[in-house]
Amino acid sequence: MKIVSRNEELLRDALSRIPQSSSRTSLASCNKLIRFEDISAAAFKIQCGVQKTPCMYSRLSKQYGMDIYLKKEFLQYTGSVKERGVLYLLTSLPQDQQRKGVIVASDSNFSMAVAYHASELRIPVFVIMSISTSPTRVKMCREYGAMVITYGTTAKDSQMHARRLAQENGYLYLEEEDSAVYLSGLGTVGLEVYEQVPKLDAVIFPAGGHCGLLAGSAAALKHLNPHISVIGVESESFPVLQKSLKVGHPTEDQACNNHHFYGDVSGVCFGSNSLQLTGKLVDKVVAVREEDILISMLRLLEYERATVDAEGAIGLAALVAGKLPELKGKRVAVVICSGNLELHLLQQCIARALTLDNRVCRFSLVISDCPGDMSKLLEILDREEARVLDIKQERSFVTSELFTVEVICTVETRDKIHTAQLRNALLERYPTTAWTER
Repeated sequence: MKIVSRNEELLRDALSRIPQSSSRTSLASCNKLIRFEDISAAAFKIQCGVQKTPCMYSRLSKQYGMDIYLKKEFLQYTGSVKERGVLYLLTSLPQDQQRKGVIVASDSNFSMAVAYHASELRIPVFVIMSISTSPTRVKMCREYGAMVITYGTTAKDSQMHARRLAQENGYLYLEEEDSAVYLSGLGTVGLEVYEQVPKLDAVIFPAGGHCGLLAGSAAALKHLNPHISVIGVESESFPVLQKSLKVGHPTEDQACNNHHFYGDVSGVCFGSNSLQLTGKLVDKVVAVREEDILISMLRLLEYERATVDAEGAIGLAALVAGKLPELKGKRVAVVICSGNLELHLLQQCIARALTLDNRVCRFSLVISDCPGDMSKLLEILDREEARVLDIKQERSFVTSELFTVEVICTVETRDKIHTAQLRNALLERYPTTAWTER
């Protein structure tokens, strides 16, 4: 596909008719050339079905030396920006296909958006999930109104079963591709950000495998103001977009499949349309470490009271990691696109992030086995204002002299400086104190 200038056609025609054959199982080929106006048309058509989410000035701005505005797409009903593309996709289907229904096969944000909006539009909707899918995801899709069927042990089993059901019953099989209709819906984020934050210098989006949000929004933003810098952020562990841009076609990193922490950020770079738009319109794609994503999740929870997943936090992670020093002093919008983090993962992520942020630390030391010495240790911790989270005493397997005890203590501190102060105070009294490295 040829990428042309802002006054010409950028994507493919969202208003073209979708084939109505019952044997149709994919939207990959329903692409005709479209213009910027089609993204505007999508915004008009979905305005009553999705939230116009706030794009608010963040308290994190002073910490990172720039004016940061957070576009809070995780406030959508299903917790994901994918609703925009899905709603426009479903409303663009012919009426006879809407009567027959649609079917999807995954536990992704895309599937949850399809389950909710298809039900709201009274379109029969079926979601096929593998038996290994989280019970929470199954429950949520059912509550949104979908008929959920668990089938197979892998995602591929579920997809094959869904395709078979689509052929046999005339359902439209939907998967997250970069059809023009879907990209136009996602591109409405760019329109809203431009409207909500005047004099923008840059907008940061999650990238990775599913880069439709990045591509669609870039088309909108670059049409409105070519000088706005559009930046994509992906994980260093799975740099699928950077690899795909380098070789010129979508690639897949097998290591990232089914990685629950990364969710929709990982996986195949799913379409040549998105890839070509990204290569032509996006100014920069950077990669961040897992540690930076976790700290970004912690910052959003503390400063914005926003509970987000890796996809939602990855844009801010580029600022946390100092990957974009050129944005110092600029007005920057960051799209927080997803908040669907399961509770058991949330607990693990926050605990790990506090350790990475030098606010939870563990040390061990040996003292004499008498009440007085333990009291003195606790006095030091109290004086240094360290909060004790856990304390254990080991007597049987201590290799030092007799009648001593090894104390293993986990404490919480305010920040890195406070941790260093505590460490110096303990070493002054107990020179053999050993700190557990993170």
